[in-house]
Amino acid sequence: MWKKIIGIDLGTANVMVYVRGKGVVANEPSVVAVSRNNTVLAVGNKAKDMIGKTPDDITAFRPLRSGVIADYRITLAMLRYFINRAMGNFWLVKPDVMISIPVGATSTERKAVIDAALEAGAGKVFLIKEPLAAAIGAGLPVGEPIGNMIINIGGGTAEIATISLGGILVATSLRVAGDTFDETIASHIRKNYNIAIGDQTAEKIKITIGTAIELPKEENITMEIKGRDLLSGLPKSIEINSNEIAKALEENLNSIFQSAKWVMEKTPPEISADLIDNGIYLTGGSGKLRNLDKFLSNLLHVPVFVANDTQFCVAKGTGVALENLEYYKRSVN
Repeated sequence: MWKKIIGIDLGTANVMVYVRGKGVVANEPSVVAVSRNNTVLAVGNKAKDMIGKTPDDITAFRPLRSGVIADYRITLAMLRYFINRAMGNFWLVKPDVMISIPVGATSTERKAVIDAALEAGAGKVFLIKEPLAAAIGAGLPVGEPIGNMIINIGGGTAEIATISLGGILVATSLRVAGDTFDETIASHIRKNYNIAIGDQTAEKIKITIGTAIELPKEENITMEIKGRDLLSGLPKSIEINSNEIAKALEENLNSIFQSAKWVMEKTPPEISADLIDNGIYLTGGSGKLRNLDKFLSNLLHVPVFVANDTQFCVAKGTGVALENLEYYKRSVN
């Protein structure tokens, strides 16, 4: 118990860190700000605040794309920041670290994550696939001969899998997730109102009034947004509503439905039968999109539930898996 155990949800949009005995101790954007001479200036919340507001000699960006490393050096700096934050100011023994990865990660991408974590200060590094970590974090009985299904929607990818006896039976990963939702919302505003909005405004719209299905008139939520008029170049504000967002996101959500349907079609019949009773669980930050559970349940014809603390399921699952490594060793690399 003297060695620290750290679980890291290395997400495209956010990094969350779980420490044994403390729970989730960090939840910050996976954003790094660097100067022109490649000096790291800020990580996490401070770096995200700089997006779209930096001078020419400072760049704030995400070093991960679709859940894998796009810029090794910047990812290393980010991992070092989060490991140091979890460990505190003074530590002698390197921690064991479990990191989540997408189901479709290649061997090269997996090696890059391990190498970066070791160089950032980890003692031993283990990898676990995101849907399995999400299922463990959601408290599902993944080690039993019972069918479980997870749809984990993060920032860069949606990971969909059926799980039984501690392993993944069928899985797929698609690059339609929270970031795609934000881009679609921004595109809708630009095409229909000739107004340009930033990523953070699009994300705020998604969280505040976003919905997966159209709402009755009395429940339709409106929101005032501000952006730059593309015709005049001047600031302008408009009012939009939830049903507009539902229509804009329809194609994105149908992609997730089709992938979930494919996973169910490839799943053994005995497991499919379990899903009728146990249902499907939504995890990940974008799994909280309003009425997404109803949207998927109506199309897949099985119950769909939003997991408790859905945003933290993967982070908690990485920590729990590392704490019980012997039990989950077949599913951990």
